[in-house]
Amino acid sequence: MERPFLEISRVSVRFSPAGPPVLRAVDLRIRRGEYVTVIGHSGCGKSTLLNVVAGLLLASEGGVVLAGTEVTEPGPDRAVVFQNHSLLPWLTVYENVRLAVDRTVGRGMSRAERDAWTRENLALVRMEAHSQKRPAEISGGMKQRVGIARALAMRPKVLLLDEPFGALDALTRAHLQDQVMDIHARLGTTVLMITHDVDEAVLLSDRIVMMTNGPAATIGDILEVDLPRPRDRLVLASDPRFLAAREAVLRFLHERHAVQVAA
Repeated sequence: MERPFLEISRVSVRFSPAGPPVLRAVDLRIRRGEYVTVIGHSGCGKSTLLNVVAGLLLASEGGVVLAGTEVTEPGPDRAVVFQNHSLLPWLTVYENVRLAVDRTVGRGMSRAERDAWTRENLALVRMEAHSQKRPAEISGGMKQRVGIARALAMRPKVLLLDEPFGALDALTRAHLQDQVMDIHARLGTTVLMITHDVDEAVLLSDRIVMMTNGPAATIGDILEVDLPRPRDRLVLASDPRFLAAREAVLRFLHERHAVQVAA
């Protein structure tokens, strides 16, 4: 049996020795090139799980293995895009991406190759025309596109997205979702994404991981999204398979909310 590309094994996280676990015995196997979304109510440990995979937080129990190597610290093989773009304000769009290239994959490249690779990734998110602008001169959606370009420029084995569209207006969000779908299709990047948005999860994902409520949150269910790619949001709006997947996630979240309120 083929070993999973990304393996999360019995991961539990406690922020204090005497306190209850934030996450409890989370098990998840992700295939190379798969797009997996984690969804759940606030406080269920979604971002905590992503931080463990990123190497920003060590699990109290269990661990993470990526491509046969245990994750023990941050590394360029796991690029993270947060809701806050985290661009350096004194650098241009080009310089923000170029800095990531210089410090990771660019170490084995010539100056011309670094320049070409930086521009190729900006073109991938359609930001090449704005390469000399600084973050203060571009919109929130553009900043997120630069953040995605910076992450992809590192040639990561896994792209980690922590609610990357959460602060955007609906139209910008939809446009950026479409771009991420296109990038995933073209590059075959393995993606682990955190979201609160049910429609977003169904539209983008191969599988949706639904978390139970915290504390001691764990995986409650996993939904296979049986929708062919490429995906068109307008066509899917009336597709029975899309509607059934959406209903399944909403039902899970509603039932978990009811349990939480009753408690």
